[in-house]
Amino acid sequence: MVSGEATNRAEIARRSGLARSTVGQQVDHLLDTGILEESESKRSVRGRPPRVLTISPQAGTVVVADIDTNASQIAIADLTRRILGTATLPVRIEAGPRAVLDTVAEGLRALLEHHGCDPVRVRQVVVGLPGPVDFEHGCAVQPTGMPGWDGYPVAEHLRRLFETSVIVDNDVNLMALGEAAQQRLDSPLLCVKISSGIGAGLVTADGGLYRGADGAAGDIGHIRAVGGGNTLCVCGNVGCVGALASHRAVLRGLGIPESTDEDPTFGARELARRIAEGEPTALHAVRQAATEIGEVVAMLIHMFNPRTVVLAGPLSELRDDLVSAVRAAVYQRALPLATRKLTITATRPQANSALHGGIALGAQGVFSPAGIGRLLAVGAT
Repeated sequence: MVSGEATNRAEIARRSGLARSTVGQQVDHLLDTGILEESESKRSVRGRPPRVLTISPQAGTVVVADIDTNASQIAIADLTRRILGTATLPVRIEAGPRAVLDTVAEGLRALLEHHGCDPVRVRQVVVGLPGPVDFEHGCAVQPTGMPGWDGYPVAEHLRRLFETSVIVDNDVNLMALGEAAQQRLDSPLLCVKISSGIGAGLVTADGGLYRGADGAAGDIGHIRAVGGGNTLCVCGNVGCVGALASHRAVLRGLGIPESTDEDPTFGARELARRIAEGEPTALHAVRQAATEIGEVVAMLIHMFNPRTVVLAGPLSELRDDLVSAVRAAVYQRALPLATRKLTITATRPQANSALHGGIALGAQGVFSPAGIGRLLAVGAT
């Protein structure tokens, strides 16, 4: 994987242990194919300035889609992880995988064309889905609220359209990676997304993602809540924390539509308005949901001992009420050893963490041993 620690031929030879002649041949090949660029360093040094190697902006792009319930966010970036463009596609996940994925592909192609990027040079496609994902086979596995998506070959569908490697992962995993990369937060990092359901992603101390044996890690919305009672969940069980404390559950309890035909984010905006105006029922609903979530987070803290917990999703926009109530529950339930250095925060508004995480994961794929092999095989043409 490319780390950026070696930026010239001599340093590559020293770190790799390869002969300078071998490094020179490989670097020349990468320069000829347009994957690398070599220029004089701008640092002030005596004698001849050293030559610095960088990834060429023309080497290719990574494209990302964060598919959610009411809309999808898409982005394209170069191989240095610099975002070139983003867009929002108002396509509902209930339209089914073919319709959603074709809309996403059309949106990505339009972004590529708008920014002058050749679709042939797409090196990696990354897709985030709001449900359990079989990472190896690139498909959702028994997701709730996603009719037609179970087992659908998402990776293969997009591979045919873009003729390149495709990574499919859980959306909260991408969010967790994005939070760790953007804000340089300490790891292990636990990201909890509170949306139509509740999910979690864990970035380990070495920067990797914990996905579990079957991709079901982090599906915490189906843990039984302390005050769960007989509330029916979409999974068929009763008392799940997602049925009580998700953004959708809070809106339903307050009689607020989650979305309208004209505004897919109506529910989030209306709830924020009521909270800003100090409406007692809305304040109570959010704080009660946050307390239920905090109880589950306390269990996860004992299990994984994260250094940072980040709350994400539409409910995180009410950060003061949400974070304070989650903190109160965590510090009441978790032992001091697990919380003495713990940071609990909410994602920044419009952070697009999943897109940043998808770009990071895509770049890792491009510069993995297999990815480098594909890159060398095709060059920058």
